[in-house]
Amino acid sequence: MCFVRRDFVFSVAILLLLFATTCLGSFLKTENKIKSAVFLSPKFELGPGSVINRYYYGIDFPKGHIALKSFNAEVVDEAGNSIPLHETYLHHWVVARYHQSKHVTHTENDTHRMLHNSNHVMVRNSGICQGNALGQYFGLGSETRGTETRVPDPFGIEVGNPEEVPEGFEEKWMVNVHAIDTRGTEDKMGCTECKCELYNVTVDKYGRTIRPDYVGGLLCCSDYAQCKLKEGFEGPKRSLYLRYTVKWVDWDDSVVPVKIYILDVTDSLKLSNNSKGINSDHNCKVEYRVDSCGMDHKEGNGCVDVMKTSLPLQTGGYVIYGVAHQHSGGIGSTLYGQVIYKSFENTGLFCCNILTLKSQRHGLFCEIYGLCFPGWKGYMFFNTKIWKWKRSRK
Repeated sequence: MCFVRRDFVFSVAILLLLFATTCLGSFLKTENKIKSAVFLSPKFELGPGSVINRYYYGIDFPKGHIALKSFNAEVVDEAGNSIPLHETYLHHWVVARYHQSKHVTHTENDTHRMLHNSNHVMVRNSGICQGNALGQYFGLGSETRGTETRVPDPFGIEVGNPEEVPEGFEEKWMVNVHAIDTRGTEDKMGCTECKCELYNVTVDKYGRTIRPDYVGGLLCCSDYAQCKLKEGFEGPKRSLYLRYTVKWVDWDDSVVPVKIYILDVTDSLKLSNNSKGINSDHNCKVEYRVDSCGMDHKEGNGCVDVMKTSLPLQTGGYVIYGVAHQHSGGIGSTLYGQVIYKSFENTGLFCCNILTLKSQRHGLFCEIYGLCFPGWKGYMFFNTKIWKWKRSRK
């Protein structure tokens, strides 16, 4: 296990595939029908210490009414070689689905933000977050290479259904890639966690002043940002791509559809009652700060930030797959389920073992490159926990 110092962490989301039927039915094998294709994102260039955070629209993606079985991605060079995380840190990648008007004569490609207009309508997942927050279909970070995202038989994620596309629109996909080149940087860990003092920024990409107590985060490592290099270090620019592999089967009655839910452990949920029942006011976050430990703590004795939340879902079902997104310093995540009976008696269900982390150390740099999920089961209500090391004050 590899632990690191840190002042802040990014919001942890748990992705669930939920099967909302009480009977699983027959498990018809689909392995002999699975199709696979490998695609590349548009090319991006990174020099030592530089950052890209781009949105690419209309990316290559399988066509037709299909059931997605897996989606995996990694950063590669022009020769197709995998780039080590300790050289190019894949902060995150996000793949989203949207509908685009057929009257658009060219694909608008604003690489700096999500598109929100009448010609582009985001098709979010089935999750419970507010608005378009955490509405993506797929996405991970540095743990991408060591984390399997296969949807087991007979399940699949249904996309491309023509009956779900509004008249005059067509289904499209976009990818957001956030990568940081750490070659020659003075503080690799600080660069990957977007520590503001290393990027020498006081305003965000829109020119708005960053508040003084904002230690680090996405505001400080936006597109074209530059992290501090060691004095005299020089290195070449690299042409890189996000290579993503998609597996799917053609849609038919043998496929059991599942829905994607993304849960945020930092979601400050508020419940309110009205004449129509209970309303949920969610506040899912992209990042949150972990305060430093005090000087009086003992080594390994509670210098851990624990986040917990309890999130009700409107419908029940079976958890088919789940994975947590964590940054360096994350220790693990646990998902629990709870059944609420009509008599209001509670029965707790243990859904998932702790997501143990695989890690690698390169000098003083520790990276998370994979998550392990031994098995999932359970349904109805979910409770997530996340443990993270805090940083000791000097």
